[in-house]
Amino acid sequence: MNIKYNSPVILTFALICTAVFFLDKFMAGTLMGFFAVGTSVDVTNPLSIFSLFSHVVGHGSMDHLLGNMTFILLLGPIMEEKYGSRFTLFMILITALITGLLNVTFFDTGLLGASGIVFMLILLVSFTNTNGGEIPLTFILVALLFVGKEVLQIMGSDQVSQFAHIIGGVCGSVFGFLGKNKVKDPMVGS
Repeated sequence: MNIKYNSPVILTFALICTAVFFLDKFMAGTLMGFFAVGTSVDVTNPLSIFSLFSHVVGHGSMDHLLGNMTFILLLGPIMEEKYGSRFTLFMILITALITGLLNVTFFDTGLLGASGIVFMLILLVSFTNTNGGEIPLTFILVALLFVGKEVLQIMGSDQVSQFAHIIGGVCGSVFGFLGKNKVKDPMVGS
């Protein structure tokens, strides 16, 4: 029996997140600043622009990393199989950019972690078995449960960005509606 690298985008993303987390621990916390978006973006600084995308790779704790990777490794391969690797990477990058930009625009706190990607995948997976012109009941229920819970928790004073979760869910919904008839790219690793 052979082990297959069956979901190249999702597996690589998970490996990068894990490597960054442990390298940051090895480097006494000096690396994570490159994998968090701050309260503003300096368009003349390439690292600042990079952080709009890279913040989804950083994680603040082992629980944070494990929680996100559990969902990503559970849901991501299903989505990569359905949409292809290129479109999966596109969805991750666009979700990262949108959550990063909106966080900088509307909040005075930093942002790190793949929770927005997790919520994008959660809402997106509810579109897996749909036909044109249909709104899946699973989508409605998942949206009510996951996004509704985040809306209710917004007033809490935890260190969690419910806003990023909600925006990730909105991105997943948009990708689901726009790409529900998309057929997987037949090219291997595409």
